[in-house]
Formats: sequence, C-alpha cells, structure tokens
Amino acid sequence: MPDLDLFVPILIATLGAGTPLLLAALGELISEKSGVLNLGVEGMMLMGAAVGFAVAAGSGHFALATLCGMLAGAALALVFGFLVLTCRANQVAAGLALTIFGVGASALVGARYTGRALPANEVADIPFLGDLPGVGSVLLAIEPITYLSLACFAGVSWFLYRSRAGLVLRGVGDAPDSAHSLGYPVVTIRYLAVLFGGAMAGLAGVFLSVYYTPTWVENMTAGRGWIAVALVVFAGWRPGYVLVGAYLFGGATIAQFHLQGIAIASQILSMLPYLATIAVLVIISCSGAAALRHMPASLGTPFHPER
Repeated sequence: MPDLDLFVPILIATLGAGTPLLLAALGELISEKSGVLNLGVEGMMLMGAAVGFAVAAGSGHFALATLCGMLAGAALALVFGFLVLTCRANQVAAGLALTIFGVGASALVGARYTGRALPANEVADIPFLGDLPGVGSVLLAIEPITYLSLACFAGVSWFLYRSRAGLVLRGVGDAPDSAHSLGYPVVTIRYLAVLFGGAMAGLAGVFLSVYYTPTWVENMTAGRGWIAVALVVFAGWRPGYVLVGAYLFGGATIAQFHLQGIAIASQILSMLPYLATIAVLVIISCSGAAALRHMPASLGTPFHPER
C-alpha cells in the first residue's frame, strides 16, 4: 500500500519533531501554573542538549546523558528561581538573561563536539510491541523518549486536575496570598515548579542532540524553546491542547521537507513553524479575554510573603 508507506514515515517524523516541543511546553505549563513566567526555555534546552551530548560522547551511556541533561536544565532553572523568587527580580528580564546565558554556556560546553556524531542508538527489542501484527515495527521505530513524553502528558494532566497537589499548585498560581494565609509554602512550591520546568526543558534538549539528530550543533534548538513558550499560550494553559499544538507545530516543521518539490523558496518553507507561531499568537490576541480565561491570575507577579 503506497499510501501507507508514505504516511507512516511522516507520522513518525511528526512525532519526533513534536516531542521536544511537548516536553518543554509541559514543563513551562507547570511553571506558569504556579505563577512564574520563565522565558529561558530556549537556554535551558540548549544547556540540556550540550551537556547530554557531551556525556553521551564521553561515556557512551545514553541513559546517563539523559539524566545529566535534565540536571543541567534544572540547574539553570534553579538560578532563575533564585533570581525571581528569592531576589524578586523581574521575571521577563531574568528569563531573557537566562536564554542569553544558556546560548553562550552551551556553545562553550559543546565547542569540542561541534559536528561530531554519536553512534546510532540501538532499537530496543520489546517483545510485546515487536510482535504486534502490522504496526510492531512502526512502534519500535519511535524513540522511547517520545513514549515518555506521552506518559509525562498523562501525568501532568492527572496531577493538575485529579490530585490535591495539583489543586494547591493552581491555587498558588491564581491566589498566592490566599494560599499563603492557608499555610502553604508558596515560594517553595514555585521553586519546585520551576525546577520541574527546567528538567523538562533539559530533557527536550537531550532528545534533540542525543536521540533525534544525533549530533551537536551550536544553537541547534533553532527557536523551539520560544515556540514551546508560545505553545502554552496557544493551549490556553491546558495540557490537552499542549499535546495537540506540539504535534501541529511538529507537523509544520516536517511539512517544509515534504514541500521542497514545489516551486517555493526554501527560506519560506523554513519559516513555516515560526509563521504558524505568529499566526496563533495574533489569533489569540484578537480573541480577547476568552482565550486568556485559564491564565493563572498571578502569572509574572512577584510574591511578597511579608505583606
């Protein structure tokens, strides 16, 4: 069936392109649900990508590289958290500074690995998946982190809307003063949310450099961190729409490769994901308050517990 033979590679490629967006956006969603706007996702992704690739190249252990990349993203997030939660710096300015720092630091860490490729990651032989008739080989071709991203989506959805801790997190994001008066440690909760966001951004970076490419190139995230931030707004701060949006943007990324036979300039095709991002933000801004009704009320507002 030629149609199926064409569809399956496109589906796998779309899942791969959407996975880093989904991971980073889920982390940013949790951070913003706590009331903290972190615009440093791009920098944390780059640090995760650089550190993960360096560890994978040096040790050959992809699992260790994944862990180290997540820790690198969380470490940058901890610095950001200290600035905005303890020192009460402006969240927008601190996030932009974090991105600039991440771009420079990742270039330094990855300088000796530029253009170097990792050995192909062996396909895991999972009997249950491999034995499924017709789709077994397709399921095995999907990277394990893609399955992990779907599990993270399910976990975040359950956490936000089915757990007491998720209710507390949303309460901290909507009414931190009320949460504080009830005895909840608002600053600690926000620290944990920011650290989770950093770890997820680091994981997204590791996926790009270790599993998806797998190679290290300076600034290899190519704006995916910014797309992840916009994706949270596009989704209206709801995880279900984050999932849909991640694969829509992933599909827009893959479309540029499948449209190269058409008489369209390659530069225009490369702009497709970013044009889609701009179009979504314009639509949201035109829709007014309806699109922002799920936005945390205290997003971007510093919390002063002594008041």
